[in-house]
Amino acid sequence: MDIHEYQAKELLAGFGVPIPRGGLAYSPEQAAYRAQEIGGEKWVVKAQIHSGGRGKAGGIKLCDDSHQVWDAADELLGKRLVTEQTGGRGKVVYRLYIEEATHIERELYLGLVLDRKSERVMVVASSAGGMEIEEIAHEKPDSMIRASVEPAVGMQAFQAREIAFGLGLEPAQASQAVNTLLGCYRAFRDLDATMVEINPLAVTSDGSLVALDAKMTFDDNALFRRPGISELRDKSQEDPRETRAADRGLSYVGLDGNIGCIINGAGLAMATMDMIELAGGAPANFLDIGGGATPDRVAKAFNLVLSDENVEAILVNIFAGINRCDWVAEGVVQAVQKFGVEVPLVVRLAGTNVEEGRRILQDSGLAILTADTLSEAANKVVEAWQAADKSAPKKGAEQ
Repeated sequence: MDIHEYQAKELLAGFGVPIPRGGLAYSPEQAAYRAQEIGGEKWVVKAQIHSGGRGKAGGIKLCDDSHQVWDAADELLGKRLVTEQTGGRGKVVYRLYIEEATHIERELYLGLVLDRKSERVMVVASSAGGMEIEEIAHEKPDSMIRASVEPAVGMQAFQAREIAFGLGLEPAQASQAVNTLLGCYRAFRDLDATMVEINPLAVTSDGSLVALDAKMTFDDNALFRRPGISELRDKSQEDPRETRAADRGLSYVGLDGNIGCIINGAGLAMATMDMIELAGGAPANFLDIGGGATPDRVAKAFNLVLSDENVEAILVNIFAGINRCDWVAEGVVQAVQKFGVEVPLVVRLAGTNVEEGRRILQDSGLAILTADTLSEAANKVVEAWQAADKSAPKKGAEQ
């Protein structure tokens, strides 16, 4: 789960990480008031969306007076920001963070992530932070400082000092950096985070360190024990299809194709999407209904896939181990009868009670195509989609 910049800063501040003064705004009037409340001579108006690269996309504006703050807020609120991370759809700005401007001498980068290879928390730091950190990491990977944390003892002060001096900081600044690093690690550990990133960690003109931007992501599977973190979720920043699925206990990832997939098991889902691509189609989603595919669960999956207006055909591919093919078949029949599926539907069943499942589909009298193998299923659904697409009236044509 992702959270906004201002939320991450509030959490990190609770662990001793220094942040600039700032406040949240939902309207231009509120933004101007926040600037006056914060005080100072310059302010930064920041769009709050779940994405990096906001500065390049015009989502961060430096303002010299409250009138400029008002104008910047009026321009950003309701705007759809498109960054390298959002894709072509972009994300709409519904809230802003107004922050005092900081006089920056240097920009550093600091990040903590889970390294699956070493099974450790990995600290990544660089003396060159800011908007170009991705290019620097790609072009000069040796310039990045990396240190893994031993889980039995946690991050130690000596590790933090080594990183701080590796960033070229002076002794007084290194002491601040140590406190910041240890605070970030405690936040990572105590809140079940999967990433903590400060970019940039700025060295100001008076020699202080301050986190000018912050990002945090959290382990979805641990949210049940972190109700305070769970409440920070902003569904307006998520794919509505994925949100609906998560709320119904389904694993769903929205894609840009037009063939809906209802599958059990992540590995089988990946193989199915590859076969659809090989057959000349494009999957519209990754939907894993899991091990307990009851008829009701299958019907929910159908409803979710059909809610995507881009879906022009559906492939159901179930290998029943814990599942039972007859349950899945009953769910398919119920879904077709209930929702009136009007797009081509191909069902491939294998495993437990497969003969009974196929009998249920055949006896239903519904327009359901069946297949015995994954390759056959992928070819059938692509052919059915292509045939339906050719026979459908084109937009603008006379009816």
